[in-house]
Formats: sequence, C-alpha cells, structure tokens
Amino acid sequence: MKTFDQLSVIGLREWIDLPDLGVAGLRAKIDTGASTSTLHATEVVQFERDGKPWVRFTAHLGTLVQLRHRHCQAPLVAVKTIKSSNGQTQTRYVILTILALGDRAWPVEFTLTCRKAMRYRVLLGSKALVQGQLVVNPALTYVQDKPLFPKLRGVQ
Repeated sequence: MKTFDQLSVIGLREWIDLPDLGVAGLRAKIDTGASTSTLHATEVVQFERDGKPWVRFTAHLGTLVQLRHRHCQAPLVAVKTIKSSNGQTQTRYVILTILALGDRAWPVEFTLTCRKAMRYRVLLGSKALVQGQLVVNPALTYVQDKPLFPKLRGVQ
C-alpha cells in the first residue's frame, strides 16, 4: 500500500471558513463525486465593479434548525452549466474565494445555488481536495480542528 506524506486526511464532514466572504464556522460535506464545490446562496445578482463582473448574494450558513445568513459580494469567475447527480442541468455563477480548513487556506471555486432542501450548505468537490492536497477517510468526521483566522473571530 502506498502512502503519501504530503497529503492531509480529512473526514466526510469538516468545519471550514470562507475568510474573504467574512464567513466562519461552516459545516461542509465532502463530495468526491462532485468536481466543483458548491455554496448555498440565494438572491444572486450580477453587477459590474470597476468594469469587471461581480455577484452579490445571500449566503445561507446555518442548519435547517439554526438559520444564519450573510450578504456577500465576490468577483464573478465564470457561468457554468452543471449537471446534478439526478441528471438535471442548471446554470450557476462561479466565484473564487479562499477556503480555510484546519491549518490550511487556499483559493477554491464555488458555484452558487439554492441548497435549502439539503442538510449541508457547502459541498467540497474533488477539485478543492486536489488543490488542498487532501485525502478523505469516509469513516471519519471532523478530523481537522476548526480554522482559527484572527480576522474572523466574532464574525458570524
């Protein structure tokens, strides 16, 4: 059996922060079957800032029982057509933002879509795992410590 020292192990669920969006303490589900990561967002509106495309949106961060939301803005990277696991296609806005997981932080593309019927507000797809040099042990959950980034303390 080969082992790879440079890779960190994560569980099927992990705590993450999105510091550029001012979001801390999100529970993310790891989805190796999805290529792109997804963030639960509504009221997504494209606009221009300094001649470049941006989006503003409401990020829904809590659970079905404990609802939280935050109004966010981010540069628009792309508009993609995504095919879901049930075969439906949907056009989604794509943003690039910093993801913090454990003691690591790196830029990750997220599609914005309504996930209100889903248990987890964030899915981390395989591209984010490759970029973060992570491997998943699906028998474990919350392996990494919650990210602690000073500029996010006290931000919800």
